[in-house]
Amino acid sequence: MTRIGPKHQITIPKEVFGELGLQVGDYLEVKAKIDAITMVPKKLISKDQAWFYTPEWQKKEMEADEAIAQGRISGPFSSTDELFEHLKRRAKRRS
Repeated sequence: MTRIGPKHQITIPKEVFGELGLQVGDYLEVKAKIDAITMVPKKLISKDQAWFYTPEWQKKEMEADEAIAQGRISGPFSSTDELFEHLKRRAKRRS
């Protein structure tokens, strides 16, 4: 149990702080529920990195991980010419 201070501040009990691996300066998302307050630890990301966390990008990341796990990858290539030759051969096989 904790108590609300005069500036609306609360202290997170040491056990909870340690269990969640929190550190001083971490961010918590705070939401009001019907009769409760929830706090969820969050990490801030730079705006220029936000694209990586979009659902579309994450879906493609999972597809790439699956392809790698199943061995459906090409390369590495020693030159761009070698890469282009490989791509031309693949295109011919598909048509």
